[in-house]
Amino acid sequence: MAGASMKDIKLRIRSVESTMQITKAMQLVASSKLRNARARMEASRPYMKVARRAVWDIAAHNTGAQSHYVISREIKHRCYIVIAGDRGLAGSYNANMFKRIEWDSKDADCCVIPIGRKAKEYYTRRGVPIITEIEKVEGLDLSTCEALAQRMLDSYDSGEYDEVVLAYTSFVSVLTQKTKLKPLLPLDTRDAPEHTSKQMLCEPDADTLLKGFLPQYLGGLIYAAACDAFASEQAARRVAMDSATKNAGEMIEDLSLRYNRARQSSITQELTEIVAGAEH
Repeated sequence: MAGASMKDIKLRIRSVESTMQITKAMQLVASSKLRNARARMEASRPYMKVARRAVWDIAAHNTGAQSHYVISREIKHRCYIVIAGDRGLAGSYNANMFKRIEWDSKDADCCVIPIGRKAKEYYTRRGVPIITEIEKVEGLDLSTCEALAQRMLDSYDSGEYDEVVLAYTSFVSVLTQKTKLKPLLPLDTRDAPEHTSKQMLCEPDADTLLKGFLPQYLGGLIYAAACDAFASEQAARRVAMDSATKNAGEMIEDLSLRYNRARQSSITQELTEIVAGAEH
């Protein structure tokens, strides 16, 4: 019986060691991707700062009727652009995003534009209306985001939905990532920069300028959020795989101790049987 127990423990140790090699490799890959993702995330921020100020300069100096992109209307239908992960094994990264949207949309009629394979799979399983989809967050380029923003603006203009919300995970640090819901349309006046130009003359009118510039601006916001989300995903995966590797190491230590105890017990039993046989 002791021999069989030792064999089972030995097989379990080998299995855990194999798993630990995989988690360690995934941790190293996530660390490498995180460095590149953070560089891309930080590179996108200066443009968005300038673009954000330009949009609000135009909106703030609209001398005619206020643009319909700024005026809030009754929300009958809402559209969420959901940026989730391309893969799993990232701790609670994807689950936190989906829970946040479920809480926010529980009393609303909504549709989604999933970005990332996990978002697509989640909302397909639940039968939530999907307008369009982008399969991967990794490698997402600005032109794709601008095309998505233009389609979103056309649907907003036609009244297909009354509010557009961007849902993503913001990178704070390697250990901290926060889910965010950012209103895209109508433009959130609470998001206006503290300082805008004191004087500005719009030619042509502000509404025309906004309509021409918004696809680039909103596309830039989506792109910057995707960069943020991808960095957050890699950070969450790195932490999850690091934790899994440490747990596997502790499990191997525990199993090794049990194996040595079983082996010692087996040797003691054999010696006892030899001594008992010699006495007889």
